[in-house]
This record gives sequence, structure tokens and C-alpha cells, in this order.
Amino acid sequence: MMGMSKSIFRRLLFSFLATVLIGLGFSGILISFLAKEYIYGAQKEEMLRQAKRVNAAIQDSNVINPALLGKLASLDESFNMRIWLFDQKGKIVATSMKDEVFTGKAVAHSIADSVLKGKNAVTELKMEGLEDPMLSVSIPWGKGEKVYGGIILHAPIEGVERTFAQMRETILWATLFGVLLSTAMVSYLSWSISRPLRNIERTTAEIGRGNYSERVQVDTADEIGDLAQTINTLAGKLERVEQERQHLEQVRNDFLANVSHELRTPLTAMQGFLEALQDGLVEEEEARQKYYAVMYSETLHISRLVDDLMDLMKLENNEVTLAKFPVDVETLMNKVAFSFGPEAEEKGIEIIVEQPKGLPKVYADKDRVAQILKNLVKNAIKFTDEGTIRLSARSNGQWVEISVSDTGIGISPDDQERIWERFFKVDRGRSKKNKGTGLGLAIVKELVELHDGQVTLESEPGKGSVFIVRLPALNCERSVS
Repeated sequence: MMGMSKSIFRRLLFSFLATVLIGLGFSGILISFLAKEYIYGAQKEEMLRQAKRVNAAIQDSNVINPALLGKLASLDESFNMRIWLFDQKGKIVATSMKDEVFTGKAVAHSIADSVLKGKNAVTELKMEGLEDPMLSVSIPWGKGEKVYGGIILHAPIEGVERTFAQMRETILWATLFGVLLSTAMVSYLSWSISRPLRNIERTTAEIGRGNYSERVQVDTADEIGDLAQTINTLAGKLERVEQERQHLEQVRNDFLANVSHELRTPLTAMQGFLEALQDGLVEEEEARQKYYAVMYSETLHISRLVDDLMDLMKLENNEVTLAKFPVDVETLMNKVAFSFGPEAEEKGIEIIVEQPKGLPKVYADKDRVAQILKNLVKNAIKFTDEGTIRLSARSNGQWVEISVSDTGIGISPDDQERIWERFFKVDRGRSKKNKGTGLGLAIVKELVELHDGQVTLESEPGKGSVFIVRLPALNCERSVS
């Protein structure tokens, strides 16, 4: 991560510096060029106006005399520019400075020819002995069509160059300041990016080690914040998957323990009885018949366990096909109550079937509805030591609600959330007394949902439980569709 942080810093730094250097450099060159052109242009225009004013002052005289020289000196002081006059041969005949050393020298032929033809000339003065560069303008000297020669106004361009030098220095300092500012900004941006990234890296490392409860703490509302939120969402999903895996693992372990227990008990009993019979330890016929009866009962228990497992597997794999027909719920409840009558009487339990009036039939598989009721009644008998078990039904709109209530031990709120799970057993301390695998209610739920119905539970510990099964009524549009 530190390498990534340094890489981000370098890329940001180089990009910012390149932007600053290229931007300010190009802008500085462009501004310098445009400013130079503008200043030179303005200076030339001003010098041309002043040259014309000089010509207006001396155009009536073409003779070099003290009066003319005095005017030139006065104009020099007013304009702060040197003034030269040259004749038609291009030789300098007068200057505004008394100690001027260029009197008698010739100006460039191109300038003299252009001016004598009545044209203005703007250029840098080129003369022998002239060391400093001078910006000069030349105009005809004369009046009307009479041209006596030419007037040259020139001024050193040292001041202009000094201005350009100051501009370049200013641009250089601005560029240096931009570089320093860019470095500071890049350092801050790099820190603001790398800090949450390091936080993300640490959190993802913890998640990778299986600590799915970790979350990325990033408060920025940008792409990094979106990334952190995505990682947190992923971690949440992984945490739920891990919890589900642990839960399924616990269910599997519970299932193996339950099945092992349920199989071991009858198999152990059967093995003991068979060994006794095989060794001839049981000689009386009555005792042998009791042994046979116990072994037969244990085989029935194992058979029920296998049947429940097969039913649940078929339901989970969608291998059960319902044969739906109109089913009379009242008749079905009476048959189920009658079949469990002897078992209930042995425990002193009374099974009551309430006779509903005008109850519509349900559109369902008769055998599967009977299986649902049998599982519920069997469950009620198992956890009721004495009292009553009541079967009732009523019409509720598009549903027929069948309820199985008991006065048994009830179910705690914590267990109510899990009773529909496969292999879950309520009241584990009573498992030796009440045999079962915890598959009955799971099968009930699967069968009810296969009928597009609903099953709910109302229970209070110590006061009993009420299971309510809702199945589609025959006259319901969804039932016949």
C-alpha cells in the first residue's frame, strides 16, 4: 500500500507540475510576445505623432541656423527624444544635442530613399558608432510637396527591454510559486486518497482472513466512498453467508446426532434381543413373543424415520406432484382423530373435533393434507401429557383455516423461530421419552407451501400451542386456475 501511495503521489506530482510548467510557460511566452508587440506598437505610434509635430514646428525653414537648432533642443526636452535632421543626400545636418557626434554622418540608404519619397520609416537606427539599440521613426522634412530631407526621432529601447525582463522575472516567480503550490496540493491530495485506501486495504485484509464483521470507515462522498460502501455491502453479504453456513453446519451436526441417536437406540435393542434369542436364553414362548413385538416396534420406528427423510428430500427436490381434488376437511379431521384415538387414550388425552357448518371444501391433495394433519396431531400428542387436543376449521375469505391446538408444554419464543427447520427438536431434555427426528414440522411447512398455503403458530410455554394451516378454498379463483 505504501508503494501504491508513493505511486499516486508521483503521478499526481508529475501531472500537476507538467500542467503548471506548460500552462504558465506557454502563457508567459504568449503574454510576453503580445505585450512586446503592443508596447513597441504604442511607442512607434507615439514617436510618429511627435515627429510630425517636429516637422510642423520647423517646416518653414530649410536652413540650419541657431534658431532652428534652438527649436530642436526645445522639442528634445519636451519629447525626451533625440532629433536628427538629414538632407536629401542622407547626411545628418543637425541634431537636438549640441555635443552630438553624428553630424555629417549618413543614415541608411533604405531609410533615406523611403523618406525622400514621402514615406514614413520605422526601424532600428543603424549607424556606425551607435552601440545601444535605438528605436527610430523617420518622416519627410518639408512643407507640402517640398521635401528638404528627413526627420529622425529615436529613443533607446533599453527601458522596453527592462520591462520585458521584469515580466519574465515575474513569470518565473509565478511558475516557481505554482510549483510549490502544486507540490503542497499534491501532498494533501495524496494523503486524502492514500489514507482511506490504506483503511480499505487493512479492512479487506481482515475480511480476507475471515473476519467478516469488519467494516471500512470512510466518510467521503466520492468514488472512494462508493468503493468503501461496496466493500461493506460485500462484507455484510459474506457475514450473512458465513452465519448461514455455520447455521447449516449446526443443523447438519444436529441431524447426524439425532439420526444416530434414533437409529442407535432401536438397533441396540434389536441386537440385544436377537442375541438373546439366538443364544437360546429366552425359552418361554410368551417372552419370545414380547421380544418379537419390541423388535417389530423398533423396525417401524426406523421405517418412519426413513420415510420422513425420503419425503423431505422429495419435497426439497420438487419431486412431489400433487393430485388436487375437492377435499372435505371435516371428514378428513374425523379420520385423523379416530386413527390417533388409542394412542391419545393411553396418555389420558381427549381428541375433540369441532363440527363446522357450511365449510367449503379445499382444492388439495387428500393424502398430503391427511399427512399434514397427522404430523400436527402426532406432534401435539407427543408434547401433551394430559388434557385435550382440538381440531377445528373455519372459512376465512379465500382460505379454509384448519387449526390443531393442544394443552401441552408449549413452545418458547426462541424455539418458535426454529421449529420449521429441518431436524430441529424442541424440548431436547425429553428426547428419550418422546421419540422423533425433528422432521415432522419441516415436512408440514413444505407440504403447505406446495399447496400455495400458509402455516402459522401461536404458543405460550406451559399453556399449549395452536397450529393454523391455511389452504385455498375450492371456490377461490386461485385454486381452480
